Amino acid sequence: VKSLVGNFMFVFRRVLANSFFPVLQPAIGVGSAFEGWSPREKDIIYCMLIPLKPPRGHAFHLEPVSEGEMTERNFCIRVELQCSCIREQVIRDMLCFLHHPEEELRRNQDPSLLHTLCTGPYLDVRKTALWFQQLVKAAWVALPESAKCHLTVLPSSRSCIFQVTRSYTKRLTIELMFGVQQGDSDIFVSSQSTEAIYTPSTTWPESYAVAEVKLFRQMAREVPPDTFLHLRCLQIYARILVGTGFSTYTFKTAVMHLLTAIPLSGWRRRHFLQRLQGIMQYLRCCLEEKRLDHFFFGNKEVPEEIILPPDLRMAKTLNLFQRLAQDPAAHAKVWSDIVEL
Repeated sequence: VKSLVGNFMFVFRRVLANSFFPVLQPAIGVGSAFEGWSPREKDIIYCMLIPLKPPRGHAFHLEPVSEGEMTERNFCIRVELQCSCIREQVIRDMLCFLHHPEEELRRNQDPSLLHTLCTGPYLDVRKTALWFQQLVKAAWVALPESAKCHLTVLPSSRSCIFQVTRSYTKRLTIELMFGVQQGDSDIFVSSQSTEAIYTPSTTWPESYAVAEVKLFRQMAREVPPDTFLHLRCLQIYARILVGTGFSTYTFKTAVMHLLTAIPLSGWRRRHFLQRLQGIMQYLRCCLEEKRLDHFFFGNKEVPEEIILPPDLRMAKTLNLFQRLAQDPAAHAKVWSDIVEL
């Protein structure tokens, strides 16, 4: 997957070198497949996040979106034109969007990012996804894999999902999401879908996927060498959650909390049943209290190697069970599910 996406990125960089589209950075593998605990034996979806940088003469500014009671942090990416007159005089590779007449710009230069992938002054998720899907289709013929494989781009409004099939027996499903990094941290705003019924196309939810994969890789280096017990526990629970009121992210959050609370020497193979029971007991306590704290909000136990924005590290804790606290019927359903599990 990394090799294939790397080949795509090589073609993209050449095609977009002199354009005013977002500058694509190296893709980062995220999600369960890259963390090592994918619940699927077949039909694994490999997710990768592609960081976006502003093109020449542009800047990105992240603006928080306030939507009543906070259940997640959302942002808009405001695109701002910057003066490039000095660059124009020295490098002579573009005209300044701010200080040249529009007629001259239309005649001699490609349109700015504001006129291609934005709605108003904000970067549009759906326009970006459609643009990228078209890029993938066009670049496919230039890849060596195209000689032996078939590409199918699947419908998606907030990402680029495609399948690569070889001989109708081997198939890879890859989802490419887009994001903008918050400063120098491991936190991005991304194109990922949200739990909301409707998410505006200019809304980019905050994503912790890069920080999470970094945490799991760090733990893989530090846990006892005879096992990756935390990954086995996650894999088992993920496979038995189908049809219950629990999401895999709930169990993943519990495991992340326990990884920083229990000494890593307690994650050996002989502790397998103890750790499985411990995860369930932890979640039962959370359900009784109707509270499961988000791992990255105001959590002092997050390893220092994980770089968080200062406002996130100092933020108030975020209760992932807030909906259950407000909906007795939903809480009763989930309680019934956990008793059965």
